[in-house]
Amino acid sequence: MGKRDEWIAKYADDLKNKCGMTADMDLLTKVTIGCGPSIYNADASTVAGSQPSELELVKNNFLIKKLGLPDGPNLMEAINKAIETYGKSERNKYRAVIYYMLTKEFGKESVYG
Repeated sequence: MGKRDEWIAKYADDLKNKCGMTADMDLLTKVTIGCGPSIYNADASTVAGSQPSELELVKNNFLIKKLGLPDGPNLMEAINKAIETYGKSERNKYRAVIYYMLTKEFGKESVYG
């Protein structure tokens, strides 16, 4: 089992135990691969849920550029919902898990098809 597989297993565990979701492993794998080498960097692999600048990056770089969604207040609402689901007090909110939840939220699984 490679390093990436270990991370994917960790993300699936977080989805199940912290977010109450059963992961679609195929989609989770694709979202993780889409995050690139950032999953191996302690700072880049997580989302700072309390930093507005970080949430703007998720909105602009992931929701708008990657998923192709039009800008609107619903994007930040969805990001905040994902952060709430993960748990505001949860220190490590993994980027791949947040991106997975947002992909599911907007029904954009086809982006990773």
